Amino acid sequence: LKALGRRAAPDATAASWSVAPVVREGLAAAGFSVERQRGFSNKGGMCVARFAPRHQAQRPAGREPLAPDARQALILGAGLAGAACAWALAQQGISCTVLDARPGPAQASSGNPAGLFHGTLNPDDGTHARFNRAAALATERLLRTLPLPWRQAGLLRLELGRDLAQMQQLIDRLGLPADYVQALSAEAAAAASGLALQQPAWFYPGGGALPPAGYVAALLAASGAECLFNARVARLQRVGTQWQALDAEGRPLAEAPLLVLAGGHEALGLLQDLSPGLPLTRQRGQLSHLSPAGPQPRLPVAGLGYAIGDGEQGLWCGATSQEEDMVAALRAEDHAQNIAQWQRLSQTDASAAPLAGRVGWRLSTPDRLPLVGGLPVHGFEGRRDQPRFIPRQPGLALCTALGSRGISWAALCAQVLAAQVSGAPCPLEASLLDAIDPARFMVREAR
Repeated sequence: LKALGRRAAPDATAASWSVAPVVREGLAAAGFSVERQRGFSNKGGMCVARFAPRHQAQRPAGREPLAPDARQALILGAGLAGAACAWALAQQGISCTVLDARPGPAQASSGNPAGLFHGTLNPDDGTHARFNRAAALATERLLRTLPLPWRQAGLLRLELGRDLAQMQQLIDRLGLPADYVQALSAEAAAAASGLALQQPAWFYPGGGALPPAGYVAALLAASGAECLFNARVARLQRVGTQWQALDAEGRPLAEAPLLVLAGGHEALGLLQDLSPGLPLTRQRGQLSHLSPAGPQPRLPVAGLGYAIGDGEQGLWCGATSQEEDMVAALRAEDHAQNIAQWQRLSQTDASAAPLAGRVGWRLSTPDRLPLVGGLPVHGFEGRRDQPRFIPRQPGLALCTALGSRGISWAALCAQVLAAQVSGAPCPLEASLLDAIDPARFMVREAR
């Protein structure tokens, strides 16, 4: 009953068949006003309650809802982050308009033909491990509800530093269940993948691979969002209670009381105009495509690069990573690096395979965690020892810098953002909320 009080909004209602004193007294202690009323059917009475605590805890400035009365939102970016935000905001009753400069959805960073999703673990179960676990579970739950062109269930990640016994000891010490992660011997991993793997591997049953564009399309369809493509936003401005997106000639493209920046590296200029100084890096990545005539893993495999067999069209492997490299052309040396990793992984010779590929860019932060939440108020000089005490610009939210984990992170990040916008209960504990807060870099600078 105390947990109900911690999660209840003002005037939330509760009811129970039980009129026992322990129930009525427990509800009252949790902040509810309680009445006994006449029951129905074969019950003589029932207990009804309304949340009306004598003392309401005040939220810190940085945890106040960003747009609690908004029923329309403007989302910049029709990739994984933007589509997931449209879906999550729709769950809160907020209709969305999604703008993108490209002719269609998922044509920039989210346009790879295939991508991985999975959790992680580490010995101290630190911030990254806990956030990735929460994100992986949120993604697994969401994917059960969405139609996708294809999805491979299960993922193997090679372990290069521990033997099988050490891997199992780590799982046991952390108390992680088998439906989240398992330790497989090299022989078991080879049998599961169909490759001649030489290392033991972590098996993530809830992980796997899917086409990012298909995931984006399913999210947008589930959200019911209006999409405006070929809509390049040159400038943003706030007029009264509305945020406006303007084109190069200064004409409004769309407006709403809530603006969500989810455009990845292509919207970096707009983000820097609103919040200069965020330490963001663009990373170039190149994938390589191999002929379907060669070997293909039954499950996606990661650890020495990664490899995804898409069944009919061949195998995708990679990916390279170069910071602030904006060359769009495919490079032979990057193909060679990807192929060398695949050969180490599969113990096969792929040097003569015909190649194609794709280049994309990822936006990332120095601590390898995303930016989710409100942007700090300009020039704030008050308490800055914790992100939650820093006030935010009204009606403005950020969901970006998903790095190479867009598929794994998008669902959870979007749910967090929707809760921060509306004031609904947040699906993350406070320490993880602070870890992805855009204001965390102000706190580090102040320290």
